Amino acid sequence: MVEKNNGFSAAERAAMKQRAAELRADAKAAKGAAKREADRQGVLDAIAALSGRDRVLAERFHEIVTQVAPELEPKTWYGFPAYGRDGKAVCFFKPSAKFGTRYATIGFNDSAQLDDGALWPTEYAIIEFTAEVDERMREIVGRAAS
Repeated sequence: MVEKNNGFSAAERAAMKQRAAELRADAKAAKGAAKREADRQGVLDAIAALSGRDRVLAERFHEIVTQVAPELEPKTWYGFPAYGRDGKAVCFFKPSAKFGTRYATIGFNDSAQLDDGALWPTEYAIIEFTAEVDERMREIVGRAAS
């Protein structure tokens, strides 16, 4: 049987299924500290499932967010390691392997309020954490969390 193309790639369909599973799990999840711990562990598991450069970058991003913005709660979002408040992702790490791209991205949703005039970036391509990239990401994450 030939699969009908509905406009979404296999990776996009898989991400949507992951998000639906996350929403179902949220509906059934424990509350309070148990939920926060389960969400944190979900992010650590998502990072551990990555390989190569994606894993190194995700681990470093996780370290930066937890140091600079400990008020942001770790939680997977479409299967990605993400950090947010009030149940909404503020920032996330999208591995290159997920969609077969040559670089990973670190993204920020509108709740990050990184507004800078009439045009500003909401995702950053990343291939390594240099000292300069680390410093810049710390500044951006700090602004996003404020």
